[in-house]
Amino acid sequence: MVERIQLVRNIGQFDNVAPNQQTTGLTKLSLVYAENGRGKTTLANILRSLGTNNPMPITERQRLGSQNAPHVVINANGQSHTFQNGTWSAPLSDIAIFDDNFVAQNVCSGIEIEAGHKQNLHELILGAQGVALNAALKTHVDHVEEHNRALKLMESAIPANERGTLTVDQFCALPANANIQTEIETADRNLAAARAADAIKQQAIFKSFELPAFDAAAIEATLQSDLPGLQADATAQVQQHLTKLGKGAEAWIGEGMQKIPTASAGEDGEICPFCAQGLVGSSIIAHYQTYFSDEYSKLKQAITDQGKAIKTAHDDGEIQSAFERAVRLAIQNGDFWCKFMKVSPITIDTAEIARAWKAAREPILAILRSKLASPLEKMTLTQEIKDAVATYDTHRNNIATISNGLLACNTQIAVVKEKAAAANVATMTADLTKLKTTRARHSTTIAPLCQAYIDEKNAKKTTETQRDNARKALDQYRANIFAQYETAINNYLGKFNAGFRLAGVSAQNNRGGSSCIYSVLINNVSVPLTADSGPSFKNTMSAGDRNTLALAFFFASLDQDALLVQKIVVIDDPMTSLDEHRSLATVQEVRDLTARVKQVIVFSHSKPFLCQIWEGADKTARSALKIIRSGQSSSIDTWDVHQDCITEHDKRHTVIQHYISAGNTGKEREIATALRYVLEAFLRVAYPAHFPPGKLLGNFHNECEQALTANNAILNQTDTAELRKLMDYANKFHHDTNPAYATATINDQELLDHAARTLKFARRA
Repeated sequence: MVERIQLVRNIGQFDNVAPNQQTTGLTKLSLVYAENGRGKTTLANILRSLGTNNPMPITERQRLGSQNAPHVVINANGQSHTFQNGTWSAPLSDIAIFDDNFVAQNVCSGIEIEAGHKQNLHELILGAQGVALNAALKTHVDHVEEHNRALKLMESAIPANERGTLTVDQFCALPANANIQTEIETADRNLAAARAADAIKQQAIFKSFELPAFDAAAIEATLQSDLPGLQADATAQVQQHLTKLGKGAEAWIGEGMQKIPTASAGEDGEICPFCAQGLVGSSIIAHYQTYFSDEYSKLKQAITDQGKAIKTAHDDGEIQSAFERAVRLAIQNGDFWCKFMKVSPITIDTAEIARAWKAAREPILAILRSKLASPLEKMTLTQEIKDAVATYDTHRNNIATISNGLLACNTQIAVVKEKAAAANVATMTADLTKLKTTRARHSTTIAPLCQAYIDEKNAKKTTETQRDNARKALDQYRANIFAQYETAINNYLGKFNAGFRLAGVSAQNNRGGSSCIYSVLINNVSVPLTADSGPSFKNTMSAGDRNTLALAFFFASLDQDALLVQKIVVIDDPMTSLDEHRSLATVQEVRDLTARVKQVIVFSHSKPFLCQIWEGADKTARSALKIIRSGQSSSIDTWDVHQDCITEHDKRHTVIQHYISAGNTGKEREIATALRYVLEAFLRVAYPAHFPPGKLLGNFHNECEQALTANNAILNQTDTAELRKLMDYANKFHHDTNPAYATATINDQELLDHAARTLKFARRA
């Protein structure tokens, strides 16, 4: 409970106010009277700030011209709550306030109902439990929006040119492919093949090409060949002679032996082909004939054939040219087919091969020529020749490997030709694009961006699940609370004598969370809150209606509060725009509310309204303050409610009664003037049909006399006569009947007599 407003400094109309602690305490029911503009709303906003722990209601009302910041000290629940340097030392959360701010936040701003009003009213209806459920929902809704904002940023971070026509979700969903590069290369070649189908159809396959081999074993055998059957003596004699003849002698002589005529040529026997002399008796000829036999000729022929075979197979003209042409064709084919399939690079150094080829062939031919010159001389390939052949064989084997590899490609070439002939370029282009997009998706730069996006999407799904669960819990709660609230609202509207009711009070979900919708029922016709034309809230509800509705909302929301007994309820000027017939109902509700809450504080500029509350309240639990002018500022003081509750009629009656009891009071003229007013006040109440407002007392008396004559008496004969006498005396002191009323002579005894008779007349049964 707020026990005392101890200090208000530099706020609104309050310069430096420290109310008297002995006389300005607050109780369970506290009434605060002030004229408009004195500071009622300022105090209400101070309490709002205390209840919400929001400095704005105070800081925005800093006193104009003040150089110092607002400073407030309020004692509540035995604790001091100080506002200084823009903050409260401790808040007081159990404060509920009805004021213009409540109306503007929860009902309407002027005549307009906006989305914020519906949302705030939704929370008002829900109460603490529902607000907690709604707050949980709104938190999840806000988090979903945060996820959406984050996803937009993450989406923009993923390059659009990398994902092509795919959405971000489709792009991020592309699965990883460990063989992506190989598949891209294959797809790229297949697409190239499809686009070059005609050229592929015409392009030749790979053909075999090779290098001829040197049969080193056969060559070695030829070089080692001789005639093992020759007589050793003949061989020695011939070789000795050949040595004397010099180089080439064996071939020369061997050829010459083929020219010696046989014995049948003449009786002289064999004739020398050189000197035409007979050779009979020449011992060397006999050895020649043995040495240069048919076997010898065959041996030479074998050597010659070996040389020719090598020369033919390794011709340095045609064979080498054919090989180079085959290599060039293979390279050209490879350059073509490598665009459509995997073809190993063809790297052949034909010049190097030619050099190795020649380096092996020439020494072999040379040694064979030497063998041919000395057929019976055993020879062998030198290591140099063997190395040359080995080097050449390395090239030859490499060529064979390359050729076989290219021939193996012909199977794949057949597939390429078949696919190219039946290929769909558009489909293959799309497939290749998807492969490249997949590669980009899982690249080192984009993969982390996509993963972050996916993680955020999953987090959003989790939050959406939480949001849906929170909404389900809220909907279950709202199913009952809104129906109850509609009933409570309409009950209060009935108590306030409102000419309308509410219908269709229900909750509505939107992007901002939830709001309350309803319609106004006037003459059983439903009027919407908003409309482009025709009847709506703004053109059917008067200011009094809107204030009454707001007050009904406020009281109904208090009824829903499970902790109502702990509440400090502040009501600021509820009489604004209220009709008189609704003020009594408001008074009654305030009285009832006081018994159900911890404290009620009512601010008003209407003394009659506050007096009505005061008169029916518990005398032991009520207090009253007033805000009054104090120079250029306002101050807080005790308010004597009883004095302001006395009417003018009561005051006159009291003065007259006191004069009768105490004698001379010094107010005789005031008493004499009051007599006529007492009579009129009595007759207004006793005979309202015959003495309405505006009717003169003399006219009423005349009507009474006429009524007696007509046997339809208003007053009896005695009372009519007494009224005439009292009226004649009172008229002497009334401005309407005696211009010199202010100076008319007053006789004390006469005044006392007429005063007593007037009160007696006004006490008639």
